[in-house]
Amino acid sequence: MAAAPKQATITQVAAHAGVSLATVSRVMNGNTSVDPALAERVKSSAATLGYSANPLARSLVLGRTQTISVVVPDLANPTFQGMLRGLSRAAVADGYHVLISDSDEHEDEERVLALESRRRSDGLILCAPRMSDAALADVLGEVAPVVLVNRAGAAPSVAADYRTPLRAIIDHLYGLGHRRIAYLAGSRHSASNAQRLAALDDARTQLAACEIVEIPAGVDFAAGAASLSAVLDSGATAVLAFNDLTAMGLLSAATDRGVSVPGQLSIAGFDDIPFARYTSPALTTAAVPTSQLGAHAWAALRSLLQGREPAAELTVVPEVILRGSTAPPAR
Repeated sequence: MAAAPKQATITQVAAHAGVSLATVSRVMNGNTSVDPALAERVKSSAATLGYSANPLARSLVLGRTQTISVVVPDLANPTFQGMLRGLSRAAVADGYHVLISDSDEHEDEERVLALESRRRSDGLILCAPRMSDAALADVLGEVAPVVLVNRAGAAPSVAADYRTPLRAIIDHLYGLGHRRIAYLAGSRHSASNAQRLAALDDARTQLAACEIVEIPAGVDFAAGAASLSAVLDSGATAVLAFNDLTAMGLLSAATDRGVSVPGQLSIAGFDDIPFARYTSPALTTAAVPTSQLGAHAWAALRSLLQGREPAAELTVVPEVILRGSTAPPAR
């Protein structure tokens, strides 16, 4: 059996093109700083010799892994799944692998994962970090290049505007005639929660006779289901949930207990996860463009990896989606 032809080496390509090894490495890595005519010569030599860059060898030459790390607080949450989908597709298209870690909403674990995963990759994306401002500042100083998602800090960030659409949902409920509204509070460490609270304060100040009662809940289905008794005891005729998962949990518990939605209780969520339109009734919510957020996060990190400065902050505004889970209060 004939032996397989020997793979051409980067040294042979450099000699054939009459350039340095570093120039071949830059061209094969897609670096645009190389003179176009020189780059074309290198590519022609590579094609003539049948050379293709070995990813591991290229990583050793460049001192890079072609891998980025992402830390999220909860992989079970469809919102983060959507963000990761957009990020991964964009990164893979640019020749990068994505290493994903889940902190399971634990602040201490989040810090460890950020530091450890950054050591194994070329850059880091922290999605909705739950760390305190002081802890986050310490971590950011050690893991650059880094991009933040839905959190401000001393690093480029991409984020959704939670304040504007949540206020729009409140205005929708108020316009329907609801005057006592319950808010199922989520993670107090979430930066988006601060925006939600600001929207509640705006409404209390600007809408006459509007009462908003805050009920500690959580961020998942079970938390929403467990909140039903507190919601009914509050006398609220409408509920704003921290996210769609808690709203869906509340809706399920209400159905089990015979509480009519929206006849006796209107319910609104936030995020517009894929299941929100299929609940019965379908859930009023705000559609966060999670896949777009992920792609923007990768674009910002890619700029940093290429030595360019991305915009300090990029914000997208979710769209309010009105569905059957909200209606005027019962007379």
